[in-house]
Amino acid sequence: MIHPHAVVDDRARLAEDVVVGPFSVIGPEVEIGPGCVIGSHVVIKGPTRIGRENRIYQFASVGDAPQDKKYAGEDTRLEMGDRNTIREYATINRGTVQDRGETRIGNDCLLMAYTHVAHDCVLGDNVIMSNAASLGGHVHVADWVILSGFALVHQFCHVGAHSFVGMNAAVTRDLPPYVLVAGNPAEPHGINSKGLMRRGFSESSLRIIKQAYKLLYKSGLKLEEARKAIDELASEHAELACLSEFLEDSSRGILR
Repeated sequence: MIHPHAVVDDRARLAEDVVVGPFSVIGPEVEIGPGCVIGSHVVIKGPTRIGRENRIYQFASVGDAPQDKKYAGEDTRLEMGDRNTIREYATINRGTVQDRGETRIGNDCLLMAYTHVAHDCVLGDNVIMSNAASLGGHVHVADWVILSGFALVHQFCHVGAHSFVGMNAAVTRDLPPYVLVAGNPAEPHGINSKGLMRRGFSESSLRIIKQAYKLLYKSGLKLEEARKAIDELASEHAELACLSEFLEDSSRGILR
């Protein structure tokens, strides 16, 4: 299943059914799980562990050294889960010792062409990064986030679950769950109603999330006052728990 024109290091560990296309290079300390398909001209460096049934398209660069001038060759990692699709020219870098030492990709993510995941980023499950969307270092992206084409997220920002970032938007502070933003700099424009409906959120849940959004963005309350009001709502409505926790944990301030 390995093309004769591919270069696979003897220290790499590939499951028996892994497909590797011509002119791809797989370095030492790379582990690739069952059912993966690696296209042509792909470069994968380690330490990197790739789970099951991932598809990596041609010219992608996975697990190379971080683009960080402080990096001095330390032993850092990339961990990728299952059933991810990495399209052409995407770049995913390993971590740095200044953070967790690991970049992590969850399950069922789609990283379209020319996307960039910098060092120490953490992506949850079902994340979509559209063409040329980019993450600075140390960014955390929760489950079900969509980043539209050419969207940018500044280093150290956190992006909450089920949020939506519009085309060309520049996210420079933490983005709470459920919120839709657009513009440069990014500004809130309501909740991600369409996405939530597609994922089975009920009408009553959408009403509660909209109520929380209004407390945060439309009520005129100071952030701490809005947070306390949302905490009270979250005690009765489980769908707001992630929003309440996000606001409590945010260290960069939120887009507001």
